[in-house]
Amino acid sequence: MNFKKIVDLLAILLPALIILLGIIRVFVKKTKGVNGLTMLFAILLLLIGLVRFYVPWGGGGSNNSGPKPPPLSVSKHSALFNESIEKVLTSYFSMTEAFAKGDTAAIGQQGNQLKTALDSFKIEELKADTLIYETALQPYSNTKSELVSILSDPSLAEKRSSLNIFSNELFALLSASRYDQARLFWLECTRAFGEDKPGNWISKTEKGTNPYGQEDCTEMKDKIDHIPADTTQKPAAAPTN
Repeated sequence: MNFKKIVDLLAILLPALIILLGIIRVFVKKTKGVNGLTMLFAILLLLIGLVRFYVPWGGGGSNNSGPKPPPLSVSKHSALFNESIEKVLTSYFSMTEAFAKGDTAAIGQQGNQLKTALDSFKIEELKADTLIYETALQPYSNTKSELVSILSDPSLAEKRSSLNIFSNELFALLSASRYDQARLFWLECTRAFGEDKPGNWISKTEKGTNPYGQEDCTEMKDKIDHIPADTTQKPAAAPTN
């Protein structure tokens, strides 16, 4: 029982007790009871207490109590942080589209844009939570290193192998950072590099375009979904040309 309800009950019980004692003194002990003014005041208090308890007005009655609607949830990150991570995703999605087309020139162009976006990623904001920051540091460093490999690998096959490693590190970074601007899907092609040699990537949809040059080889393995429960799902960052 909460404190407010206890107060409401006391507002009924105390004046009722005063009235009861007055009646007992007069009719049982046959002595002078509570004076008339006190009795009248007690009756008024009793009426007020009953009204407060049973009538849901003015927020006083216990029947008016109930869970208040929670405040609207918003991103746990700043606008600058979200903007920086959206730029990373936009370039990444554009690069995976280039991989799906086998366009090495576009892979290099989008890879360089992705490098700029990663260099500008506001990872320092995560320092507010030491554990999250330290968890995100390693995959962040690994994404930057692996992107260099994607840009320098001489063949498309080697670039795709580096993309697989890069995607694993980016997924770890987004998960550690608790990305909450859109729902992202972790997809896998089980034969990306031959039978039983899978390749993974991040997608905006459950059936994203396969960047490993395979058809009918896409399976959702996991997802990142930290969107606040009372906000509307919005699409992930769209690739820009």
